[in-house]
Amino acid sequence: MGTKRVTLAMTGASGAQYALRLLECLVKAEVEVFFMISQAAQLVVATETKLTLPPKPQALEIFLTERYGARPGQIRVFGKQDWMAPVASGSGAPSAMVVCPCSTGSLSAIATGASNNLIERAADVALKERRKLILVPREAPYSTVHLENMLKLSQMGAVILPASPGFYHQPASVEDLIDFVVARILNQLDIPQELLARWGEE
Repeated sequence: MGTKRVTLAMTGASGAQYALRLLECLVKAEVEVFFMISQAAQLVVATETKLTLPPKPQALEIFLTERYGARPGQIRVFGKQDWMAPVASGSGAPSAMVVCPCSTGSLSAIATGASNNLIERAADVALKERRKLILVPREAPYSTVHLENMLKLSQMGAVILPASPGFYHQPASVEDLIDFVVARILNQLDIPQELLARWGEE
């Protein structure tokens, strides 16, 4: 069995910190990451963090590799129209994909199979190949349209994992709240994590 691979896509909802922390944890777990980010997500990162991500895929790949101490080639970044990327085909895409955060616009596009960009196409591939697709919406309140799209995607086999941190672990910082959600995502991916004890464990 080869190295575990995960597709991670960031879209333009609030909650960039969740995705960046998830990327950090995936790298530490020796997971190969196929990474995509929408233009709207680039703006969210600049708004919610002190980071300014390079807009070009090659420069962003170098930036993320250096920032998270990834080995060469561990993080691969693809542009929104890179239709030759492995994630665009069922024969090349990893067995799991996470859209974090998942904007309600992306949620709608994925639910209808729009495939207008590589993120949407990659999610469509995950669905058609019956692979793990985890969507992390961050919106409040949810409209009926949002809920209907979530129900539709859940019925297709996607996992809807809202960025809704719990408090039973008595968080002492914003980082603790972020780690709660990231831990739940890692659990869904069957990747060992020490961010949050499972229920009943110390």
